[in-house]
This record gives sequence, structure tokens and C-alpha cells, in this order.
Amino acid sequence: MYPLDYIQPVFRPPSEARSLILQVTNGCSYNKCTFCEMYTDEQKRFSPKSLETIEQELRSLHKAGYPVKRIFLADGDAMTLSTRRLVDILQMISKYYPDIQRVSSYCLPRNLKNKSVEELQDLYDLGLNLMYVGCESGDNEVLKLVNKGEDYDSSLNALTKIKKAGMKSSVMILNGLGGPELSHQHALNSARLMNAAQPDYLSTLVVEFPTGSTGFEEAFDGRWRKLGKLELFREMQILLNNLELDKTIFRSDHASNYLVLKGVLGKDKEKLLSIVDTAINQPGVIRLREEWQRGL
Repeated sequence: MYPLDYIQPVFRPPSEARSLILQVTNGCSYNKCTFCEMYTDEQKRFSPKSLETIEQELRSLHKAGYPVKRIFLADGDAMTLSTRRLVDILQMISKYYPDIQRVSSYCLPRNLKNKSVEELQDLYDLGLNLMYVGCESGDNEVLKLVNKGEDYDSSLNALTKIKKAGMKSSVMILNGLGGPELSHQHALNSARLMNAAQPDYLSTLVVEFPTGSTGFEEAFDGRWRKLGKLELFREMQILLNNLELDKTIFRSDHASNYLVLKGVLGKDKEKLLSIVDTAINQPGVIRLREEWQRGL
């Protein structure tokens, strides 16, 4: 039997498909973003997992001979734990898997407000070297309307701390989050945030609501609707046009995206813009995902 007792559902970034998902917390301590349905089930109420349980799981995995090269610290808010507790967890990982290649975690910008660069450097030295930061937008109006609890400055401060600590950052932006009325400023200010932060990785997902968007729309007072394909592509065009990145790996290939884009920014900027332009002006030339192929 697999020696891990997950509280389902468990989520991870697509790039962590081959990683051990080590659940060190359950749910999300904030859990107020109106666009997020990940941790709404009753059993996903936020709680930290005990250090004893985490060590027992690591010990069992090691004893069973499970090969582990990468570990993702779940759930959605592991970085809300104190530095001391994170140190303990990383030391446990090193004890049972001394040759671990990478430890990563989701990270809300607020998680780092009271953590110093020096504390993050200590975590980096113990193996935590990649943070997935859901900025969602760089536009303060959009962030307020979706109850993100963050703004441009708090996101930039967190990303700056991560970079200063020597860690890598992977940032997510939600295409379509502001609806049609705020689409332009959402894309423009998201690009401005990314230009200031220069993340190692940048990805875009399309905002989706599997159980309905009524609650989300209420804050917009009738100004929000789901963007159509061409509107999403035009928003992506604005984002790419305004991105001035040096060597950021860019991916817009999540299952929610109609149009798959991959490249390194800035060297591939013109190539990516050409693909988007073709999708807008020559429908049918570029293959798009069908609705049945899309999902979260």
C-alpha cells in the first residue's frame, strides 16, 4: 500500500507530475479568492500536518524503497508555516533523501511578508529552491474585485525576496480574469509586474468555473463575463507585446488554454506574437484545443 494518507483532493503544478507530493498542510489558510474552487470541500479546511506524521510518511517511503528525486510540498499554502517548522521538514527530507534534486511549493505573496531574505536563504540551503507564485494579475483593481488579498506591491515584494534568496520563481497569470472591461489593464499591469520581477518561469491559465461563476461575478456588478477565444487571444497579445523579459521560460500550455504557446522571453517574443496574430486573423490555420480537450 502507498504509505501516504492524503486528504483529497490534492493539487499540484503540471511540472510536478513526477514529484513526490508531500502533504505538509491541508487546504489553504486564506481560501477567500473568488476564482478558486480548489479547497472548498469541508475536509479541506486548513490545518498543518504534524511533524511526527510527516516523518512517519518519509520513513515509510524510504523503507519501502520508493525512488524520490523531487518533492512538492502540498497543499496550496505550505509556505504559511513558520520558518522553524519548514526547516524541520526540510531536514527530515534531507535525512531520508539526501540526494533530493528539488523541493518546491506553492507560495502566496502574503506567506513571505514576515519572512526575511535571510530566512529564505536558510530554506534554500536546505533544498527548497522553487516557489510557484499565483499572482493572477498585476492590476490592483482586478485583484481587489477577485478578493485576492494581494496587490501589485505585495506580489513584487514576494518575488523580489525569492530572487534575492537564490530561489527560482514560477508565476501564474490568469487569462480572462478581469472580463472584457478590465482586460486591457489586466494584461498591461500583469506585464508591468513581470517586467519588474523577471521570474524564472511564467505561465498563463484561462480562468474557469467548473461549478459556476455566479459568486465570482457579483463583485463585478455586472461588468464581468467569460471572454471568448478571440478576446482571450487579444488579451494575450497585449501581455506579450508589453513583456520585456530577459530569460524567462514562458508556457501557456495548461489544459485550460485554447492556444498552446511555448518559448523563452524575450528571444521568442516575436515568434509567439506571430502565432497569436495568426490565431486572431487567420482562424483555422492554427489548431486550437477543442472544448472537450480543455479542463483544470
